[in-house]
Amino acid sequence: MASSQQQPEHDDLGQIDWRHCPHVERDPEVMSGAWCFEGTRLPVSALFTNLASGLSIAEFMEQFPSARAEHINAVLEFQAQRLDATSSR
Repeated sequence: MASSQQQPEHDDLGQIDWRHCPHVERDPEVMSGAWCFEGTRLPVSALFTNLASGLSIAEFMEQFPSARAEHINAVLEFQAQRLDATSSR
């Protein structure tokens, strides 16, 4: 559910604003409003937590069958673009 309006890249807590990332969505009635992979109850944060713990993307997809490669790639690409934009300021 990406919005076409320009929004800040970070929310007021300094966290990533995922509104412009394809394949993620937020619903206050799903997972307490956490950003989730589109059409799932799998929080985007689970990807980063598991990667930081040493899990590979293949292992993550094995452990979380609702995760789809295009969703993961979109999230990683979005995050990489945010990091590139931040480092070039």
